[in-house]
Order: sequence, then C-alpha cells, then structure tokens
Amino acid sequence: MKVHVTDLKHGDCLLTDTFNSVGLHVLPKRTVVQREEITILIRHKIEYVDIEPRTTLHTDNGGSLNHSLNDNFDHAIQNYESIFLEALAQGTFTQSMVDDTLQPLLETLDAQKDVVSLLLLLERDDIDTYHHSLQVGLLSYYIAAWLGHSKEERYQISRAGYLHDIGKSQVPLSLLNKVGILTLSEEEELKRHTSYGYDIIRGSKMDESTALVALQHHEFEDGTGYPNGILKNEIHPFTEIVAVANIYMGLTASRPNQPKQGLVAVLRKVHEMGFGKLNGTVVQALTGHLLPSFVGKSVRLSNGEVGTIVINNPTDIFKPLVKVDDVFRDLSRERSLSVEEVIM
Repeated sequence: MKVHVTDLKHGDCLLTDTFNSVGLHVLPKRTVVQREEITILIRHKIEYVDIEPRTTLHTDNGGSLNHSLNDNFDHAIQNYESIFLEALAQGTFTQSMVDDTLQPLLETLDAQKDVVSLLLLLERDDIDTYHHSLQVGLLSYYIAAWLGHSKEERYQISRAGYLHDIGKSQVPLSLLNKVGILTLSEEEELKRHTSYGYDIIRGSKMDESTALVALQHHEFEDGTGYPNGILKNEIHPFTEIVAVANIYMGLTASRPNQPKQGLVAVLRKVHEMGFGKLNGTVVQALTGHLLPSFVGKSVRLSNGEVGTIVINNPTDIFKPLVKVDDVFRDLSRERSLSVEEVIM
C-alpha cells in the first residue's frame, strides 16, 4: 500500500526499506511510524512509502483508548462535583476522594503521549467549573513532566491544578452562572474565590503548596494580578505551572457572545503573556511541546482552507508548512495566512 508521507498515520508499519534520492538508507522495513519517523522522511524529501495494509484493529485500539479516557474523565468530573458540594456544605472536603480520583487517571495518562489529541478529547461545548478544573489539573501534569519534575511532584502539581478553583464553592451560584458584565462588587466577590480556596484546602488538612496555588493562580509576575498583587519572586513554583494551564484552558472555552478560539490562536496569546505576566520557562515548555504535536493534524487556515501540518518552521513556531490538497503552503512566506484551528 503506497501512501504519501503526509498521509501517514501513527502506528503505520513500513512494508519495505526506505531510501532517499541518493540511495541513503533512511528507515528499515517494519518500522512503526510515529511523529519522529514522519519528520525524518520529510527532511529526506521522500514523498511516498510502502506500508503494510491498515487493519481495523489499529483504529479500534485508538477508539478503545479514547473511550476509556472519556469514561475516566466523566468519573473524575462526577467526583469533583461531590468534592465541590462537600466544600460548599462543610467548608472542607475529604482528601482521600481527591487522591482516589486522580491517581488512577494520571496512571492512564502516562500512556497517552499525544497531548493535542487529549486536549481535543477534553473539549466540551459547555465548560463549567468541574470540567475546567479537570482540564487544568491534567494539563498541569503534562507541563510539570516537560519541566522535569519527579512523578511525586507531577502528582502534587496536578492535584493543585484540579483543586485551584475549589473556592468557587463559596461564591453564590447566581454569580458563577451570570451571563454578561459583572458589577464592581460582583467582581470583588468572585475574586475572593482564591482566598476561600486557600482556607478550604488548609481546613481539609492538605499541604501548604496546594493551598498557595488556589490563593495565587490569578497572580501575575508584573504584580497586576490578584488577590495580593505579588511579584514574580513571591509566586510559588507550582502556581507558575497551574497559572499557565489555567489561562490556556480558560481561553479555549466557549464564552457567551464570543466565538470559540482554536488551540493555535490561544497558544499564541499565552506565548505573548510569557513576556512579563506568566513565567517564561513554563510558557516555553507548553509551546515547545504542543506545537510539534500539531504535525500531522488537520487544521483550518485563516482563509478557510483545510489542510494538514507537514512540518514546523524552527524560526517561526506559528508559521508551519501546511499541505492543502496537492498544494504546499509555507506560512512563513505567506505571511497573511495563519493557522486558526486544529480540527483533529
């Protein structure tokens, strides 16, 4: 089965040895193709390769994994609702419920390397506090891994992300659900969720770092955040990670009277915030690991065309080479074009 390299799927297996135009052996037969192998083939200017026939098993395995993850996500969201309601009623929650929910889910995530597909799987049309909290917790886990944190620290950071908005349990539901512009007094009350979260987490006998993340996740390095307007050197390292995940996931959510923004457009905004407001190292970890994951994904361009990202441009991370039908568009040269949305 002969296919163009841009049409390869992760898990395809090469049927024959592959050579470039000058006879250099590039990849041996029976190589299982992943992102790195596709990149190698493109760099050697190889257009077509022979692969073994694709089986339905390959597709079913992916679907089975997605189904399993969806079940785990739904379970984690349901449990978060129980935690949230317990905090609402008592001002504290049961720590063991958090651990029993997150630990099995994070073990499953370790096998899911395609983070972009995971983020797309997490997308919902109607994002509430429960969904958002899970999204932030999972993305915080990946960012912590990319930054080299130990498995124990990754879990602590993910848990802090999962609980960062628990203080909203003390904010009136009518305020959380309000559509439209908040009054000044309503804004001040909503901002108190950070302090409420700190008190709830400490009252639930959890560690100080998790409580500080709840308190500080809206602080900015330039001192323009809340509740205390602290500067970079006062923000906890775990908060720096959760803050980036919180901003990113918040920008991807649908909002009333505002079109939904695509992953790339949001990533571009977060990238800009890495110069003064968010920790630059954390932002670079996010962009540096997510953007390469877009290779092979279907995307919609700013002119409405749909194509596939072939390779990233190392000198301009937001201007990749995109194949639209049989035409290759180099966005680093066609400056008026940009990637607006990742479709799959």
